[in-house]
Amino acid sequence: MTDQAFILTLSSRDQPGIVAAVTTELADAGANIAESAQFWDRQSDRFFLRIAFTAPQGTQRDALERQLAPVVSRFDLKTTIADLSRMPRIVLLVSKFDHALLHLLYQIRVGWLRAEIVAIVSNHEDSRRTAEYEGVPFHHWPVTRETKAEQEEKLLTLVRESDADLVVLARYMQVLSDNLSRRLSGKIINIHHSFLPSFKGAKPYHQAHERGVKLIGATAHYVTADLDEGPIIEQETERVTHAMSPDDFVAVGRDVESRVLARAVKMHLEQRVMINGHRTVVFK
Repeated sequence: MTDQAFILTLSSRDQPGIVAAVTTELADAGANIAESAQFWDRQSDRFFLRIAFTAPQGTQRDALERQLAPVVSRFDLKTTIADLSRMPRIVLLVSKFDHALLHLLYQIRVGWLRAEIVAIVSNHEDSRRTAEYEGVPFHHWPVTRETKAEQEEKLLTLVRESDADLVVLARYMQVLSDNLSRRLSGKIINIHHSFLPSFKGAKPYHQAHERGVKLIGATAHYVTADLDEGPIIEQETERVTHAMSPDDFVAVGRDVESRVLARAVKMHLEQRVMINGHRTVVFK
């Protein structure tokens, strides 16, 4: 009979003995460690640990939590335990540009990304056919200044009722309110080009071309009340040249954005990302 897989993540003030105490309790629970990574941030004096392990079939997450409770109390640990038998659930938000959405759907289809898309939400109709083809519920919720608060409440209801673990802004071109950002803190990821703050507004790739930019990049980050300034999960750059047209810049940008977002989502769902103030610890 196959063992069950779990991932434990924890953070705390750095103290001697944490790893020994935690791994001893896991061993007493019959666990077998498959992967372990740790990091001490000297600047904040915070310690971060990720352990992937298996446990005997039938092991429940709450039983593991009870097993670890004395250690959690002793070291004042902030812990999470993910049961990998449960498929992670995602709500995708998209506007008109669907390249990042399509890439995520493809990576799920081929099995590289282990997740289920439980809903696609858009302020435009453009992605309805994609959702229907994939068999995913589609919600067309146009956003205006008057309806913004109402639509965000509908989104929060959708996340709660669908038991979603993550909301992904796959080029969703609407600014979320501070209230929504706080309520989904650590559970909502955005992707954007890395020209900010230099090239804001419409057609940033065309602006970059006009200025002779030589590197195009993308940034995936957690959404916070500070617009486009949340803790960064993943980034990538691609070199461009003077011989390329603005449309070439846009094409390169689409590819980079799609790759970076998919990697960020994968790392988040695999419990490899831990928020450390305004930064992240990423165990690759």
